[in-house]
Amino acid sequence: MRRRRILSGSLTATALLLALPAVPAAAATARPEPPCTAGTAPYQRQLEQELRRPVDGVQSPEDCAAIRQLQRRLGVSPADGLASLRTYRTLVADQVRRDPAARRSCPSRAYRVVCVDLTRQILWVQVNRRLVFSPVPVRTGRDGLETRRGWHRIYWKHRDHFSTIYDVPMPYAQFFDGGQALHGTRNDLFSSGSGGCVNLTVPDAKRLYALLQKGDRVYVWGTKPGTGG
Repeated sequence: MRRRRILSGSLTATALLLALPAVPAAAATARPEPPCTAGTAPYQRQLEQELRRPVDGVQSPEDCAAIRQLQRRLGVSPADGLASLRTYRTLVADQVRRDPAARRSCPSRAYRVVCVDLTRQILWVQVNRRLVFSPVPVRTGRDGLETRRGWHRIYWKHRDHFSTIYDVPMPYAQFFDGGQALHGTRNDLFSSGSGGCVNLTVPDAKRLYALLQKGDRVYVWGTKPGTGG
């Protein structure tokens, strides 16, 4: 009789445990997210407008949290809630990807066209109006060494090029006008500017290198902010 009672009690306890809702391991160890403390930054108003926040140009804790969430969606690192140039340019690239009307400044052709928008500092590739390489931030030539506008053609590709003029590596280089090329850089894309080339992150440059061929067309237009032409 005693053994039967013990077994009955064990079965009851097991049934109660099975009836309890499962708690994910991550939830058991999750910690509250730290407060967002980034202050006001140069692109505050633009990001407030995108996020449908009060557009006052002054960072609030709610603005900071909303910008941090946007950065995570766009893959911006660090996701710190700061309305930085990096965040703004990445947002512009995403807006152009989502809105075909924002791509009309680049000519529509039945062949591949690399579109280099100096004003917005972004690049994409299209065939007719169909994207074949989504918009990404770039860095073009600084004042006095601007990337040359107009139509160009890729005439040489070199995966592991090294510039003897600037003494820097130019991975996945694709030359389109004299010494100007599309290529990757490990430097900050959001600094003053290049020596005339169109700089991309190395992963973006690698993808672009795999897509394009000699003879593909490049169209450059606009004016890089802070330059005279």
